Amino acid sequence: MILFVYMLCNLSKNALTIMCEVKKSMSNHLKNEHSPYLQQHADNPVDWYPWGEEAFAKAQTEHKPIFLSIGYSSCHWCHVMERESFENKETAKLLNKYFVCVKADREERPDIDKHFQEVYQLMNGRPGGWPTSIFLTEDLKPFYSATYIPPEPRYGMMGFPQLLEVIAKKYKKDKATLVKEADQVLKQLNPNKDKIQATKLDTSIIQRTIEHAGLLYDHRFGGFSKAPKFPQASLLDLLLDLYKITGSKEALNMAAKQLSHMAKGGLRDLIDGGFCRYSTDNEWLVPHFEKMTYDNAQLSAIYLKAYHATGNDFYKTVAFETLDFMLDKMQEKHLFYSASDADTEGEEGKYFVYSYDKALKSFTKAGIPQEAHEALAKALHITKEGNFEGKNIVRVDDPAAVENIPYYKEAIGALKRRREDKRVYPFIDKKIIVSWNAMMITSLFKAARVDARYLKPAMQSLQSLLDSMYVNSQLFHSTLIGKKPKIHAFLEDYAYLSEALIEAYESTLDETYLIVAQKLTNAAIEKYYKNGMWKFSRGEFETEAEIYDSSYPSSLATMVSVLHSVSSLIDPVYKKFVFRSLEIHSYDVMRQPISTPKLSKMVIRYLLDDVIIKAKEEKLKNHITDVDTLPYPFTLLRTDTNDGFMICNTSACFGHEKTFDGVREVMERRQKNKKM
Repeated sequence: MILFVYMLCNLSKNALTIMCEVKKSMSNHLKNEHSPYLQQHADNPVDWYPWGEEAFAKAQTEHKPIFLSIGYSSCHWCHVMERESFENKETAKLLNKYFVCVKADREERPDIDKHFQEVYQLMNGRPGGWPTSIFLTEDLKPFYSATYIPPEPRYGMMGFPQLLEVIAKKYKKDKATLVKEADQVLKQLNPNKDKIQATKLDTSIIQRTIEHAGLLYDHRFGGFSKAPKFPQASLLDLLLDLYKITGSKEALNMAAKQLSHMAKGGLRDLIDGGFCRYSTDNEWLVPHFEKMTYDNAQLSAIYLKAYHATGNDFYKTVAFETLDFMLDKMQEKHLFYSASDADTEGEEGKYFVYSYDKALKSFTKAGIPQEAHEALAKALHITKEGNFEGKNIVRVDDPAAVENIPYYKEAIGALKRRREDKRVYPFIDKKIIVSWNAMMITSLFKAARVDARYLKPAMQSLQSLLDSMYVNSQLFHSTLIGKKPKIHAFLEDYAYLSEALIEAYESTLDETYLIVAQKLTNAAIEKYYKNGMWKFSRGEFETEAEIYDSSYPSSLATMVSVLHSVSSLIDPVYKKFVFRSLEIHSYDVMRQPISTPKLSKMVIRYLLDDVIIKAKEEKLKNHITDVDTLPYPFTLLRTDTNDGFMICNTSACFGHEKTFDGVREVMERRQKNKKM
């Protein structure tokens, strides 16, 4: 039938246009997928299949290897490989001839991605990245892995077309060797853990964390590595907690200095607001321009925490600006999209940067006096030479003192209007991911304790997320707005959503949130926990939950945090799950605490315990906004029937005060005595 259509298409172009289009649409199997990333590839000449039985059956029937490409919609190098290879008809012919080609969205299917990142690490002895390119046998055994592959020989790599020819030939003539190598990889992937190495958990981890962080810290620009620099929000969060616990100025200064440098412009978008994913240089100037929901959720919360630690309104301003950006640009029907792209019209950063002439033209149009232009451009680091490929990323030397720059607000407004009037906004991946939405909701509730205008958006978002993704007591991972979710939740979804529900309770004292949090916690234990070990996913890919924080804190550590909160607020029986989870991983955490910031924080929290302030609801409600300013970081509110305010830990109460001021005094004395 396809051959018949092909012949007709060549015989009569006008009469058979519709049939030709039918043939064209048959060549790709991504048309009906929800994922915006898969939709980006739906018109490639490559005969892509989504991950699933249809592709696997084809591979087995035709005895072809599988080429698996994993990426995400805002990934710059994914776009590059698409333009160079997947849109190239000759390369597509090779792929379609020799392979069954499968596309997977790492954000939609983190279990697939996690599994094959581990495969890549084993095969190459280093961490992978995206796009991830995996070659598998028809029985789904991986035998070759790479990330971005250039179209011609480059970077010491074979060109993609040549590589395809070599692999196809090898698979045809010597498949047995490839299968044997693949079996070795799979054997190493899940080794039997006969013995768990444990060590004593003790408070020496506190000083060790500060010392290790100080050794890695960039004392000039802030951060804990050389370029590329990631914000490492969970480590900043830990340092700010350690400042409260110990009074360490070093811990505070490391966090505060980095936050100030990151806010200068570049990583932080001074025009629209929000933070980009990472910096390609040491100064936080030239970012990878994609904006991820999880980064903006984490960083808004960290800037709020820095505001509470220092009293400096600048940090609060940055936090609110970041949240306002997300509410303005990145949400619909109270649900948050996953990311916006680094590229616009095929060019990285095109939307974000300015030429000197166009910037000054914008100032003129905004009515800024001509004589102020030169000084204003200098203050905003806008030059004729540019600071990014001949163009300019807007930046200031002191982001806390921009009010001292004449016409600053007018200039930012003018540059914003140029974006709105003259430019195409970067592609937005409108996928709704439960864990990432939950992070944003948590930050909104924290902001609501500083400014009440964020409470309604927080509550609306949480309710929308539950309504759309928690269906008949089944939690799902991702979907598009208005679509029925299909992919079931992973550990991270249970963990982060439970954390958001606990934050909602702490901000409203509504018991309903606690009930749902406990229900989700119980489900997570049942699905993913066994003898102190946690799985990230089960089913098609059973993967271990990592203890290490990457782009955002580990799902295991977040689940342990939830368990500790549930233990303090509902039932101390959950504390045994906390201890066992920490004990299993104690050796790695105690040895290298800054590699596992959130789990290190949980070790400290477990050892020092929570402080729970208990009182009648009407009394506690007057002090919800005070909890973040108390001198101890692990403090929770819990409604009770007693008179006055009880001050407790998870095993006993040690104070009873008539007023909240009395509570603060008791806690301040307690902290002062511990620091001495």
